Amino acid sequence: MTPTRHIFHETPGTLEAWCVERSWPKYRAKQVLEWLYAKAVIDPEQMTNLSKRERETLAQEFTFISGDERAHQVATDGTQKLLLQWRQRPASPDRKGGGSSLPVLNDADDPKRQTECVMIPTEDRKTACISSQIGCPVGCRFCASGLGGLDGNLTAGRIVEQVWRLGQLPGVERITNVVFMGMGEPLANFANVMHAVRTIAAPWGLGIGARKISISTVGLAPAIDHLTREMDLPVTLALSLHAPNDELRRQLIPWAQYSTIDELVDACHGYFKATGREITLEYILLREVNDRPEHALELAAIARRIRANVNLIRYNEVAGLPFSRPSSDDVHNFQAILRGHQVNAHIRASRGRDIAAACGQLRHEKALT
Repeated sequence: MTPTRHIFHETPGTLEAWCVERSWPKYRAKQVLEWLYAKAVIDPEQMTNLSKRERETLAQEFTFISGDERAHQVATDGTQKLLLQWRQRPASPDRKGGGSSLPVLNDADDPKRQTECVMIPTEDRKTACISSQIGCPVGCRFCASGLGGLDGNLTAGRIVEQVWRLGQLPGVERITNVVFMGMGEPLANFANVMHAVRTIAAPWGLGIGARKISISTVGLAPAIDHLTREMDLPVTLALSLHAPNDELRRQLIPWAQYSTIDELVDACHGYFKATGREITLEYILLREVNDRPEHALELAAIARRIRANVNLIRYNEVAGLPFSRPSSDDVHNFQAILRGHQVNAHIRASRGRDIAAACGQLRHEKALT
């Protein structure tokens, strides 16, 4: 028998039902989830309050780790990045290892099955930046994630697995915050992302409060409206704006043709009214493209229409793309103009530049080698 279910996809309800089908007591589900999340144990053989036969059944029927590590890089600033290659098919449990995980498949590197996740440390946070898709359908002109398009959605289990794995990296101890700002468009994988968010926030799961989870979207107004109706947790919504007018935005972001900035502002205002959570406007500064003073004035007018913070991001160069990083003077001047118009604007610290920590960079760079 080969595993067909991912343990990180399970909830107390689904795992209880699985236990009942096998004539196990329901409380076994709670015990398994405690081993997984509270004790960080993924080897059924170490789940000592289960019988030997129960441990064997878990190993036979569940995948505990679904991705093979293709790279682990540590930056000088402490940022750590994983490149994971997701398995195409289940494999037999490794009985020598106690059935804790699946054996590594020794096939060649395949970018069409790879995603990245990053642990970003600060003095008081350990933030997991995770992916929701393999590749990206949006195709932002400046981004490495969408080079080659979309290769597939990640399941909820594989999304949660990224956070769990980042929490096991050396020196991390505990992930405190999660941002869906890795590869992919989260709202284009809506059901899996919502399932994963609930597991990440749940007391029985990773226990990371909803207010410490951010979902970043390039912005389709109907998708934001859908999130407003369906999301029962007050996560932070981050809109990847990247341009202060529709004409420039359509040049940079192909999907901008589907929603105007006015429509996105209205949708974000609806999300704020429903959740009470301020919107974050993400704005990547591209040298002499969208970083001019006139752009800052246009952005200030947008930001003042809603309860929003502006997060300014210096561009990280991507090999083969015709964009460059702005100068420090231009970045600080841009911020000063926003603040001069009563906009709460921050410059995000660049982290992990020496390990290609920006979205999709590591996968892209390995594919070029």
